Amino acid sequence: MQPSQDPLVTEVGVFVAFEGGEGSGKSTQSRLLAQWLESSGHSVVLTREPGGTAVGTMLRSILLDPATGDLSPRTEALIYAADKAEHVDTMILPALADGAVVITDRYVDSTLAYQGAGRALHVAELEPLARWATADLRPHLTVVLDIDPRVGLGRAGEPDRIEGEPVEFHDRVRHHFLELAAADPAHYVVLAADEDPETIHHRVRAAVTPWLGQAREVAS
Repeated sequence: MQPSQDPLVTEVGVFVAFEGGEGSGKSTQSRLLAQWLESSGHSVVLTREPGGTAVGTMLRSILLDPATGDLSPRTEALIYAADKAEHVDTMILPALADGAVVITDRYVDSTLAYQGAGRALHVAELEPLARWATADLRPHLTVVLDIDPRVGLGRAGEPDRIEGEPVEFHDRVRHHFLELAAADPAHYVVLAADEDPETIHHRVRAAVTPWLGQAREVAS
């Protein structure tokens, strides 16, 4: 996959998002990518949603703690939007402006998949909220780690509030991630998440590398 001629963000850094269902290995692959980039001399910011900021950590507790109980789907979506707004304004945009490679474990697509397709909110209503919260900042590349929820949930351990949803919920989430990727192949790569982590890591590196070259050109 080659970078498009019109990157979705214009900062000198590179923005990479990992998306996928529960147990797909996003955290592992985010960490492996960050380690490889740092060893290659890149400045890297590794973060996650929800919880990439101090405010986000508090919001994450509300969103994922089973003790929170049921939330209105719209309430849940608004809390996720607040986390994203703080994350982009205080961490992601400044890092990109400094020329860093920003790697996030989850971003807007998770809101569209989980609160949209999963909770059955109207994605056409939800997406403008998420884009407004993030100032329409979009990743250069989104890596979707695809896995059958029946396999992924078995990897996840003790379920949090979202992981504890029925498998039908997670099926809808998975299908929406794949639909988003299919609609924009220039900015997405889908990788099977049931392979060896090192094999997946090398495929991630191959997908990210062309964007690193473009970033150097933009910065020069």
